[in-house]
Amino acid sequence: MIGSIVRETLEGTPELCLSPLKALDKCAAEQFDLVIVDHIMPEMDGVAFTAALRARPAYRTVPVIMVTSDIDKTVRIEAIKAGATDFLHKPFDPTELQARVANLLALRQAQVELADRAQWLTREVERATSHLLAREEEIIYRLARAIEYRDGDTGEHVSRVAQISQLIAEGIGLPPARCRMIYLAAPLHDIGKIGIADAILSKPGKLSPEEMAIMREHVSIGARILERGSSELIRTAELIAQSHHEKWDGAGYPDQLSGSDIPIEARIVAIADVFDALCSERPYKQAWPIDKAYAEIVRCSGSHFDPDCVDAFRAKWPMIVAIMNEPANQAVGF
Repeated sequence: MIGSIVRETLEGTPELCLSPLKALDKCAAEQFDLVIVDHIMPEMDGVAFTAALRARPAYRTVPVIMVTSDIDKTVRIEAIKAGATDFLHKPFDPTELQARVANLLALRQAQVELADRAQWLTREVERATSHLLAREEEIIYRLARAIEYRDGDTGEHVSRVAQISQLIAEGIGLPPARCRMIYLAAPLHDIGKIGIADAILSKPGKLSPEEMAIMREHVSIGARILERGSSELIRTAELIAQSHHEKWDGAGYPDQLSGSDIPIEARIVAIADVFDALCSERPYKQAWPIDKAYAEIVRCSGSHFDPDCVDAFRAKWPMIVAIMNEPANQAVGF
């Protein structure tokens, strides 16, 4: 039809627009499954209309038939470049039009079904992946709690360290996904203690130099347990286990790393771990009041701890206090 645009849906009846601009507005409001456009129209020609339609994501694969009386090859090439799917020459045979419309609508139906199938598969993969990740997270958390029981704690320490680490990571501006990864990996920071004798772990008094040397081996043991992990979570946990006892000024262990050479994940967890350890009762010490522990973290900024991480710790202090005030056995888990 000269000067007109006809649209048809898979389950509806054709709709007519005499203006290409009004047709574009209608396409913005509704989703059609086939477009029949004249080459010569007022306001814009069929090539420009097709290009404008294809610029819209919803119409990138919708079949477009261009009706034209022009047999010039240049026009056809321009139309194809703009996105035309098929052509009809005027005057056209109604039977031929019906056949082409039927074929293109069948193609569109297949496209829609394929897209629906792809979306369904994507949802199923995401659901399965989420389930696997949840199981991995739960296993890690329960393993970390088991290690804490050996160290004389009831397990809340790993949960508090995880939460405080996430707050610090957020405070220094790490991306949400990385903050979440640190939260999940932090509970494994002391996994190497599984290789330390109970007599040293539970000793009520001060450790001798020889015993302290053995105790410090837990970082290397932990790194060996976690080495060559196939998941980002385990690789992050390895970094933390290996380096969370390093100090900003290089006086830590096992590698005497300093400054930014210490992985940021380990710098973050170091503050959370020391702070909660100070606030927790151990066989060899009484628990500190949280204000005193806070002051110790601030005092050690630039020596033991990364100053930027300490600044984030201070900025998140009200939320950290809330975590520390949670009743025993009610700390947030995974």
